[in-house]
Amino acid sequence: MTVDANLLELLFSGANLFVLPFWTLMVLVPNTKLTRTVMGSLLPFAALAGLYLFLFVTSFSNVEGVEALSDPNLSLGDLAAIFAQPHVTATGWVHFLAFDLFVGRWIYWQGQESGVFTRHSLALCLFAGPLGLLSHLFTDAVWQRFSSKAVEEGVSG
Repeated sequence: MTVDANLLELLFSGANLFVLPFWTLMVLVPNTKLTRTVMGSLLPFAALAGLYLFLFVTSFSNVEGVEALSDPNLSLGDLAAIFAQPHVTATGWVHFLAFDLFVGRWIYWQGQESGVFTRHSLALCLFAGPLGLLSHLFTDAVWQRFSSKAVEEGVSG
């Protein structure tokens, strides 16, 4: 199945827009029932995974050299050449969107369960996934350290 450039552009743009409401809810109104309900669903991830599957499968008929991805001697230059093709780039981008949102959801639920502040980590996760995760791990460690110290002082005081 061949995916033309217009459809590919539509899918790419649509995927970018699709994730924004979830990020908006988690960052701007994290403690509402709506956000908890929406983020409790796995349907957004199923939708992104379905789009990824479509792009992945169709890339085999749309892109020269996709089989090179399985080459154990693949060089950085070879990988860059493969990702220079719009179909591969769109597939990779949907991969990023799905996994960044999944990690963001995990950060969100960690904050809901422990009370740790997550807005800054979620914003970072949206724009630079691993930095948001790192920010949350650091924030959570600091939160755990000081909140347990406060509990100890309250018990002993």
